[in-house]
Amino acid sequence: MGPSTILPAAAGCPARAVGGRIALALCQTRAMVVRMLFVLAAGAYAAACALGTAVALRVVDTTNHRRVHHALYIATVVLGAVASGAALVRGPRAAAALLAPAAVPLGVIPYAGTRGRRHPALALAAAPFFAMALRRSVR
Repeated sequence: MGPSTILPAAAGCPARAVGGRIALALCQTRAMVVRMLFVLAAGAYAAACALGTAVALRVVDTTNHRRVHHALYIATVVLGAVASGAALVRGPRAAAALLAPAAVPLGVIPYAGTRGRRHPALALAAAPFFAMALRRSVR
């Protein structure tokens, strides 16, 4: 194959005559980055939920380290937004659409208070959206 050979499209990236293999490799790399962003967002969400559950059950005491849970929440929101934005630009757009509704509970949770059932209920309301978006992004 010469440098001007058109290779089949991969991961939503059109085949280009210029660069041949390089263009295909670049498209595959971009798709891998988008997938990794969804994996990282879901991982941050799972870690925040796990830490919150451990604190609620008094398995872990974060009295002197409250900011760890806040940092995981911020990482979840930022990584989710970046993953959705990257998916809108480089695909899979369906994964971004599946994750979008998670913004509602994540946006409301800082105002729900930490005592009582509202906080964990809102946190868990985002779970199906993260799961579906993750599953769609790694296909």
